[in-house]
Amino acid sequence: MKKILIVDDDANILFLISEVLTRNGYEPLMAYSGASALELVKNHRPELVVLDIMMPGIDGFEVCRAIKADPGLAAVKIILLTAKIESADIQAGIAAGADAYFTKPFKIAELLEKIRELVG
Repeated sequence: MKKILIVDDDANILFLISEVLTRNGYEPLMAYSGASALELVKNHRPELVVLDIMMPGIDGFEVCRAIKADPGLAAVKIILLTAKIESADIQAGIAAGADAYFTKPFKIAELLEKIRELVG
């Protein structure tokens, strides 16, 4: 079963995505902060991370850059899922190494389709 880490400081989003992933044959992991996300990525090696940008402490851009800078983790796929809709934010996300960028509110079916495209 493929592991997918969901990182968001909003519990409702975490549980919604987690439930959908479970029903579709994935093993969801959850983190509420960037620091805990980095720890989970290093310890559990998920295939993909669904990552919010605006979080207390380490933000999603920093988490994305840290994952992509680590040779042992660089292959992990990252989807940024955020309320930041400006083109500069999207460009910053792609520059940080994100494989996809979704804005909130989002359609869960489209997110699931992109997850399947990235990790099967």
